[in-house]
Amino acid sequence: MAADLWLPKGFELPDGSKIRSLLYSGDEWQIFDTNGSNNILLTRPELARKWDEFGFLDESMFGNVAFGSESFRSLCSHKKYTLAAVENGKSPESKVDALAFAFALKESRKLSEDASFHDAVYVEQYSRLLPTWTLTPHLEDEVVLGTWITGGVVISTESFRRLTNLTGWMPVGDLAEIVKAAGCNIPADAGLLAKRKPVSQAKNDAKAAIAKEAVVEPNQLQTPEEPVEAKVFKLPGRPLLEEFFNEHVIDIIFDTEKYKALGIDFPSAIVLYGPPGCGKTYAVERLVEFIDWPSFSIDSNSVGSSYIHETSKKISEVFDKAIDSAPSVVVIDEMESFLSDRRSGCSSGLHHVEEVAEFLRRIPEAIKNKVLIIAMTNWIEMIDPAILRRGRFDHIVEVGMPSREEVASLIDSLLSKLPKADDLNVDKILDALTGKALSDSAFVIREAARLAAKGGKAELDQESIVVALKSLPKDLAKNNRRIGFDCDDK
Repeated sequence: MAADLWLPKGFELPDGSKIRSLLYSGDEWQIFDTNGSNNILLTRPELARKWDEFGFLDESMFGNVAFGSESFRSLCSHKKYTLAAVENGKSPESKVDALAFAFALKESRKLSEDASFHDAVYVEQYSRLLPTWTLTPHLEDEVVLGTWITGGVVISTESFRRLTNLTGWMPVGDLAEIVKAAGCNIPADAGLLAKRKPVSQAKNDAKAAIAKEAVVEPNQLQTPEEPVEAKVFKLPGRPLLEEFFNEHVIDIIFDTEKYKALGIDFPSAIVLYGPPGCGKTYAVERLVEFIDWPSFSIDSNSVGSSYIHETSKKISEVFDKAIDSAPSVVVIDEMESFLSDRRSGCSSGLHHVEEVAEFLRRIPEAIKNKVLIIAMTNWIEMIDPAILRRGRFDHIVEVGMPSREEVASLIDSLLSKLPKADDLNVDKILDALTGKALSDSAFVIREAARLAAKGGKAELDQESIVVALKSLPKDLAKNNRRIGFDCDDK
């Protein structure tokens, strides 16, 4: 660490204070603690000029510091204000601290539409987040704010329920006020926070907040100013599955009144089936993350037991917890382990029949209590017909290995967040990745970015992509099956 210091301990600064220790550092900047009343941000001259060019901080605010043959620009910040790296700064200790960061985020965003602030330097004294433009994927402001508030948990403010659980020291109303102060939207599901208030009272509070156009009061929840239609689930690389989830899950959840008028209270249960590596698990994880309800898993590791009645008992306990936490999600992985055809010779007698019967009983009950049920299997032909009957799983969705167009959609989404060379050959990337799992595509772009950054490059180039592609297994057979539906479109 000492070898990486730009200034040695005890180095005297122009104001007479002396360097004590390094607090934070990046490729082009370092923050030091001093024995005086200020901490100091030291930066390369090129970065200081870029901040001036974009209007973040005037270059005249910086002083000059020389050490040996090196020349730096310096910015002082009083110790009563936060001067820290956004990526690994401490969580705020009060609502005032959090509001200060939110205001700095909003003001800094006005100066640049494209900069990502996940790798920025936070200068509270001047209400600025100073971007450093590193070769890492950009993050949305909602993620930057959520990560700062929680002290390092990568979470978007759109995941409002999880955020309230991670910031238990802060009243829900204060958290909503901070999110709004940053220019971010209060998500549509904020009013679904578990049992913080009776439903009728939450609705009255929301209506009053809208009527007053006021800042959220303590212990109140505010509904979003965005129209419901703005709540759209994105699944890059799987447009048909994305469309299905938006139509049959997201729209019903976040525009409930429209559907209730015609007798649709809640989404039906869903089965996703397809070969290993086709992306079922990835798609479900993204959906659960987007909905941001409490989620519960049923798989052989969590509920399997060699004791008679024990497995069905554990299954029942999971459903009980999900119903108590509703609205919630239950994900059934490898459903053939529990729900294979009771008439087949591979079932384990009465023990297996009991498990299937437990699912038959609990699935309709859970749906009525606003529990979204999503199951996955590689072997749809093994599932008991009674389970797949309408009224339990209404939607049976096949997920095949991604086509070239689907891989292209994901690659475009990933590359859009990174600085890249003008001569990047996307067609060669697609040739290598078509037919492989989408997780392979995400890995290649991430690994290529890592290699480019390691090599000191300012953008993602073809050479880094080629090297990253070579790290993939070469014996995976290509499969161009498309996603399809075995159910009637309801």
